[in-house]
Amino acid sequence: MTKKSSPAAPLDAIIIGSGFGGLGMAIQLDRAGISHFLLLEKAADIGGTWRDNHYPGSGCDVPSHLYSYSFEPRTTWPHKYARQDEIHAYIRHCADKYHLRQRVRLNCEVSEARFDADSGCWQVTTSSGETLVARNLIAATGQLNRPLMPNIEGLGSFAGPAFHSAEWQHDVDLKGKRVAVIGTGASAIQFVPQIVPEVAQLDLYQRNAAWVLPKDDREYSDSRRRWLSRLPLLHQLDRLWQYLTHEVRALAFVHFPALVKSSEKTALRHLQRNISDPAKRAALTPDYPLGCKRILISNNYYPALNQPHVNVVTDGIEKVVPEGVITQDGTLHPADVLIYGTGFAATEFLAPIRITGLNGSELNEAWRDGADAYKGISVAGFPNLYVLYGPNTNLGHNSIIYMLESQFRYVIACVKAVRDRGLRYLDLQPEVQARYNRQLQDDARGTIWAQGCQSWYLTADGKQTVNWPGFTFTYRYMTRKPTWSDYVQVR
Repeated sequence: MTKKSSPAAPLDAIIIGSGFGGLGMAIQLDRAGISHFLLLEKAADIGGTWRDNHYPGSGCDVPSHLYSYSFEPRTTWPHKYARQDEIHAYIRHCADKYHLRQRVRLNCEVSEARFDADSGCWQVTTSSGETLVARNLIAATGQLNRPLMPNIEGLGSFAGPAFHSAEWQHDVDLKGKRVAVIGTGASAIQFVPQIVPEVAQLDLYQRNAAWVLPKDDREYSDSRRRWLSRLPLLHQLDRLWQYLTHEVRALAFVHFPALVKSSEKTALRHLQRNISDPAKRAALTPDYPLGCKRILISNNYYPALNQPHVNVVTDGIEKVVPEGVITQDGTLHPADVLIYGTGFAATEFLAPIRITGLNGSELNEAWRDGADAYKGISVAGFPNLYVLYGPNTNLGHNSIIYMLESQFRYVIACVKAVRDRGLRYLDLQPEVQARYNRQLQDDARGTIWAQGCQSWYLTADGKQTVNWPGFTFTYRYMTRKPTWSDYVQVR
């Protein structure tokens, strides 16, 4: 029997997810005097992707001073690029400092959310059958929360341990084992160097070579951290410098793709210096423009692959069998352990939650040809629903925290408008969303991400649904306040 909520007043908001987006949104709602809310988290702890991705070597490729909230600066980061445990600790620190723990429901997975036009409320049903009611629904599930398994015959037949990097099994001993790694993306580039010294043999199955740049990583000295702590302005200037040096990359990615040539030369020199075997070097040389897929940064990836017991396998995989992997040339590659470094279902926003808006419209159906939203936040026909880190708000050049903080301000303005104007709901005008996304897709066609390679930035049909095709400061200006004529205001 479905358990109904009590007849108490509906919540101001329900936030789905407790990563950077969900917790930051909660903090800013509270600061704005919108305090009657809950965060629903499907896992047993907060932290989002930095809770889940605890594989060996996990860390961030955005500098730590930039990959943190502007309103909660940390001057004591141990490294320029933070490790997973450091970021997860920072997230938990924020939850404690801003007294959010009592508003988070852990092990509470949302299965369905349905909008009731008469009351102007969202009815949110959890997997346990409980129904909660809120004026506003804020989805902070992110783009990198559902591990993507490859479509390969026989995956379930493998006799040994097999797991995705986002579900790392630390109890599996890799010492002296033959390990097969499928995938060469941002996760594999971090965990492969960590496990190479342990394994007897590592076969790395690569579909496309990645562009890899050196990582300007270093440990911050105690004296540097003390100065940053004593002089907040110095820390702010460091953060600004990091922001500007990353933002300038948008010139190449978005406006002048030919500018990536100099970075390509740097990456090829990095490859040349670290891979001695000509055949292996050829296999690791990309055949598409730098930036078309996600750029990777690492100092230890190529040295790890240069080891004689590491094989880069470029033949396509035909199937997985109990003994290992069979490639399309018929060769059996024996393996004791199989690890998937195949990324996430980044284009399947909010799945598998069933979201139902006005007139029974379902979000999954509305997005069947690829997700789109107005400014990445609002979707026509789904009133009082706000998506954080939604369609076309990912970045290839800067910190997603900057984008999230832009969205926090926009969402709060909408939530306040409904409350202060006595509205039941705000519903985005369909033509506004259509016009916005026509322009966005036109802009995306000139970016580096549309230069002919297939990546997780694109749907299977080639629609660019992930990245923001512009400068982040342009996005911040665009989201500085809502244009109320974009919305139908219903009392």
